[in-house]
Amino acid sequence: MRILKLAVKEKYFNEIKQGTKTEEYRLVKKYWGKRLLKEYDEVHITLGYPRKDEKEKILKFKWASYEVKTIQHDEFGAAPVRVYAIKLEERIYD
Repeated sequence: MRILKLAVKEKYFNEIKQGTKTEEYRLVKKYWGKRLLKEYDEVHITLGYPRKDEKEKILKFKWASYEVKTIQHDEFGAAPVRVYAIKLEERIYD
C-alpha cells in the first residue's frame, strides 16, 4: 500500500479532524511535484512526527487527488503563491 504522509501543525490537524479544512497545501516545488506524480492509496495527516503507537495523532484518508491553485495564506507570506491542494475527502477510521 502506498501512503503519502504529511506532517502538519496542531492548528491545521485539529481543523482537518473537525472537517473544516478539506485540503492540505504544499508549495509548487520540484520535490512535491515528484512525490505527487506517484500513485497513492491513502494520505496520512500527522500531528508533527508521532510514534507508531500514537494513533490519535494520525488521520487517514483515501487518496482522492490534488490540483494546482494560487492562494494567499499566512503560512506562505503575504503574496499569492502556487500550491498543490491535496484533497482530504473520505476519512478512514480504524
